[in-house]
Amino acid sequence: MDVVLPCLDEAGALPAVLAGLPPGYRAIVVDNGSADGSPEVAASLGAKVVHEPRRGYGAAVHTGLEAATADIVCFADADGSLDLADLPRLVSAVESGADLAVGRRVPTGPGVWPWHARMGNLVLATLLRSRGLPVRDIAPLRAVDRLALLRLDIADRAFGYPLELLIKAQRAGWQVREFDVRYGERAKGTKSKVSGSVRGTLRAVRDFGRVLAR
Repeated sequence: MDVVLPCLDEAGALPAVLAGLPPGYRAIVVDNGSADGSPEVAASLGAKVVHEPRRGYGAAVHTGLEAATADIVCFADADGSLDLADLPRLVSAVESGADLAVGRRVPTGPGVWPWHARMGNLVLATLLRSRGLPVRDIAPLRAVDRLALLRLDIADRAFGYPLELLIKAQRAGWQVREFDVRYGERAKGTKSKVSGSVRGTLRAVRDFGRVLAR
């Protein structure tokens, strides 16, 4: 299995993240313009490193998808907040017939998920359920058939990528399964581009709103 890890200044997190990959899973670290040596750290630890100069979560994800070769591709943040040991459950669901398997973050302690990020996620998940997609999170951890995802033709190259993926999956009639996954603190020395500040959350909400308006 290939695991795409979009990366922007995550050098402090990468050693533990890559060490946590389940056996048989290959890391594809997509560097999105890091200034802290993240690509070199990833390469030294055996990850495949590709570069995406266009800033944006969706741009990095799509470049990683194009670099992947496995039939099923996984996606995860590279900040250490997710436990990659949860990936095999998602992959098993896709192997058993689901079109897309996603994770629902369950915080491992207080303060892990800031109120502004949690509230934004709640609003978006409620909107998705109103459209017939039974999810409670915006898919921070996911597994999907590589060719099917390419055919879905996700256009967003910013923070709206996961939301567009879920909307298009629902429109295409995909079977989507959601699993609780552990969500902990980010690695020391890294900062979330979304939940790390109210400004970052507002920027993500702007991108989400653009996707919802299409």
